[in-house]
Amino acid sequence: MASEAAGRADFSAIRYAQCWEDAGILVQALDPGPRKRCLSIASAGDNTLALLARNPEYVLAIDLSLAQLACLELRVAAYRTLQHEELLALIGSIPSQNRIKLYRRCRDYLSAPAAHFWDEHSKFVEDGIGGCGKFEGYFKSYRTKILPLIHSRQRIHALLEERAREQRIEFYNHMWNNWRWRSLFRIFFSRRVMGALGRDPKFFRYVEGSVSERILARTRYALTELEPAKNPYIWWILTGKHNESLPFALREENFESIRRNLDRLEWRQAALEDLSEADGPFDCFNLSDIFEYMSEQNYKEQLRRIVSRSRSGARLAYWNMLAPRKRPEAMADTLDELTDVAASLFARDQAFFYSAFVVERVR
Repeated sequence: MASEAAGRADFSAIRYAQCWEDAGILVQALDPGPRKRCLSIASAGDNTLALLARNPEYVLAIDLSLAQLACLELRVAAYRTLQHEELLALIGSIPSQNRIKLYRRCRDYLSAPAAHFWDEHSKFVEDGIGGCGKFEGYFKSYRTKILPLIHSRQRIHALLEERAREQRIEFYNHMWNNWRWRSLFRIFFSRRVMGALGRDPKFFRYVEGSVSERILARTRYALTELEPAKNPYIWWILTGKHNESLPFALREENFESIRRNLDRLEWRQAALEDLSEADGPFDCFNLSDIFEYMSEQNYKEQLRRIVSRSRSGARLAYWNMLAPRKRPEAMADTLDELTDVAASLFARDQAFFYSAFVVERVR
């Protein structure tokens, strides 16, 4: 079965150099523990590796893009060969002048195609491999060209200070939410600009309504109801690094368990439509936000294929950013909506640009 996304967008370059989805809530939603088999959309690799922290039996990562799989493969090599702080340096989470040396230590663990890819993109390595995607470049443009027109560096760092909820709301209302913030945000995060600089414009095919207004509302939530000081996604957008605010797969407490389970991970260039019965059955599905890029009819077809490759009790987790997707009523006899679980987790989702988090369970 042909992949709808493959026919519409270019997958030859790195689109995402990091996973911009909160693996903390993903792991809780899927519960990928011992004796469980997981299917994961690879993207940059972070969330696939996060599943390994819970000791699953097996993880299969798939992606249409060889460039994205090269991101995953270099991360796997880094977990094998580097220490935790060195991994952070290679990613770009912390400053470093030694990234090329760190890469050379990892290179022997790469396949020939992946080694060739990174050899040809040494500048990506020098700058930190977590910042070399189109989406990260979009945020860099915002950070370096737009944000200085809105707020001073001092005020940006003040936003990242720890505060109680009431103080965060007061800071946002009186110090952050000025007319320049709202006006320039609406322009930069519009469908047109985001399509040109961030996501592929074809990914907006099934999106209706104002893109920027939805993201602005979610950003306000993240800056007031959640804690910006501990949010790795806000830290990267505003400063270009994580410092001590790390996403799940990069936290020190998860490093050794991920390293220990690397041999349970396999990856391949494939679409969800390419999976055969021999690949299953699976207990956990990290589906990222791939249904955003599918028609509603194709989305329903993929859900049926997933159910046919699942064990009873298998869980699916995926995000909606702008195109609403959830289990159709026609599948209520085979797939349960875990709405309470999803809502509880989404309320603390640090990757704040999504409009919904969906968790479903195969009967």
